[in-house]
Amino acid sequence: MTSRNGATPMLTYLNLFTEGLRDRWQALHRDPDAGYSTETVVVTALLVALAIAVLAVLAIAVMNRATSIDLGV
Repeated sequence: MTSRNGATPMLTYLNLFTEGLRDRWQALHRDPDAGYSTETVVVTALLVALAIAVLAVLAIAVMNRATSIDLGV
């Protein structure tokens, strides 16, 4: 039976969601190497983001240096 504000279906979805998470968590613990590829992808993405940030800082520094050159014109 559902309540007027629909709380019961929401709790049903929440229970299904938590059960799914629990099943995935248990599957990861059965096979210790199961999450390795995900970890590698996350670390690679963080390194790429860091490289892009460093390139952005360097590009700004080069542009500032280039605009400060007096051409004497």
